[in-house]
Amino acid sequence: MKLTQTGLQSEDTAAAGALYMSFELGDKTWKLTFGDGRRGPSRFTVAAGDKAAVLQCIAKAKSRARLEPQALVHSCYEAGRDGWWLHRWLNEQGIHNIVVDSSSIEVHRRARRAKTDRLDGDKLLAMLLRYHGGETRVWSVVHEPTLEDEDARRVHRELQRLKRERTAHTNRIAELLVLHNLRPGHVCGSDWRGWWDAHQSEVPPLLRAEIERECERLELVKRQIQAIDKQRRQELAHDLQPAVAQLAKLRAIGLQSAWVLAKELFEWRHFANRRELAASVGLTPTPYNSGGSQIEQGIGKAGNKRVRTLLVELSWMWLRLQPDSDLTHWFDRRFAAGSKRMRRVGIVALARRLLIALWRFFTDGVIPAGAQLKPAGR
Repeated sequence: MKLTQTGLQSEDTAAAGALYMSFELGDKTWKLTFGDGRRGPSRFTVAAGDKAAVLQCIAKAKSRARLEPQALVHSCYEAGRDGWWLHRWLNEQGIHNIVVDSSSIEVHRRARRAKTDRLDGDKLLAMLLRYHGGETRVWSVVHEPTLEDEDARRVHRELQRLKRERTAHTNRIAELLVLHNLRPGHVCGSDWRGWWDAHQSEVPPLLRAEIERECERLELVKRQIQAIDKQRRQELAHDLQPAVAQLAKLRAIGLQSAWVLAKELFEWRHFANRRELAASVGLTPTPYNSGGSQIEQGIGKAGNKRVRTLLVELSWMWLRLQPDSDLTHWFDRRFAAGSKRMRRVGIVALARRLLIALWRFFTDGVIPAGAQLKPAGR
């Protein structure tokens, strides 16, 4: 085996091949692994984000593999913190790149397994060769959003982070006040400032200063939330968000929910069927059928977590605000009389059906059977 590999490496092989490259993206350095499917891999380390160094490594790898300078290059990297800029830049350079879901990469099922950047790079390269060899199911390829679609997600994601930050500040203020048996009703309420002015003398001076600083940060977060909400409502009033307005016509679907569904899913993804739609948010079943064992392991959860969580919340809201819909009647027949656990199982099943119904309503305007629209002007 070693003699064969040595013979291939010393042989002046043809230049009419393709080069394959995998990235291991780190904070400070990137590990690049190259191969052509015939020789052993070539490895390089470059500074993170150094595009010129990446091109130089590609040229060196082509020369080492005895490929023409214009030979096609295929590359891949795992979806992560670097996002899509590298993918777009590689495509601009004529490199065919794919971004893969890291959770879909197969691993050895040993109790202990070696894991290094070098091994990970070799593994990605081997799977890339298999993928382009015809094994398209060797991993899951992440769908690429356009630059505009990616940027459109920023508003609601920032709003969610700001609301979590607001909750953190209010909880912190309440915890500090409890140290001196002071218990206001709502720190975010309109009467908070008056209550604080009347009771701040009961708090030691350093603790009072800390609470004041927390209040300043809380007020800043609240102003930013109000500014984003105002901007979104203005866009809706001027018909700049038709997709959001379409979804928000249904009862039980509010502005925030419609915005997340549109920007995270419906507005930029196109689905061929219901299974593909459900798989995109991790609402597909995962059966275990081996030998005499037949077990349903629940939903896969390999998809957009924001949309999946939202759909479960919307399902509970749907039962309350759309009591005459066929979806509600189906849930009542199957799960309403069961235990708490069965109702929780049923609400996930309802979330999948609701997702399909909202998809049809968004794409074809088909109102879910028995569902009601909001009155005009609301």
